[in-house]
Amino acid sequence: AAAGGGTETRWAAMDSDSKEALMEEAPPRYSAAPPPPCVPQQLRWLLGATLAAGLGVAVVASVLLLGLHLAEAHAETVLRMSIGGLRGDGPAQQLTVSSRERTGTFAVRDGLNSSAMLVYDYSKLLISYRSWRHPACYVTRMARDSVQGLDAVTAAFRHRQAKQQESGVPGEPLGDRSLLGTTANVLCSTVPVYWA
Repeated sequence: AAAGGGTETRWAAMDSDSKEALMEEAPPRYSAAPPPPCVPQQLRWLLGATLAAGLGVAVVASVLLLGLHLAEAHAETVLRMSIGGLRGDGPAQQLTVSSRERTGTFAVRDGLNSSAMLVYDYSKLLISYRSWRHPACYVTRMARDSVQGLDAVTAAFRHRQAKQQESGVPGEPLGDRSLLGTTANVLCSTVPVYWA
């Protein structure tokens, strides 16, 4: 028991000595770390500005590349639609209307890789047709009460064209082009005009 009591006394003495030693020492003083000596304030500002500018350039470049990709995808889609139509059955018919001249201009298909233009002139009641495969324009009168449809007019003009090519005789071209409106005159300016 004496040996055990001596050990306790020694622990108690060490305990009080360490408490006194800790109480006598002053706590360490902490201060802010000084800035790194090799990087002055202006250089840090310059590095930050350069980093921000680089990040800005990267963001702008990313946005431009994304826009370019989207524009390319849209152009490709439009090209596919114009070549194959909405359902792949050929190009859709296109219409341009001039309310001042009271005309409607249609681009229609004329064979495998060609097109033709139809001009409905409502002020002069004329329909003009020009195929880009044939060096001629054809004109016909439009019924005032019932306007002929695109298919019927196109078939009539193609029939007239085929008949003219079979006979080999082109016929007499229209002498007075003042009958045609401005749009039809421009369309048929470089080729002869025939009645259909």
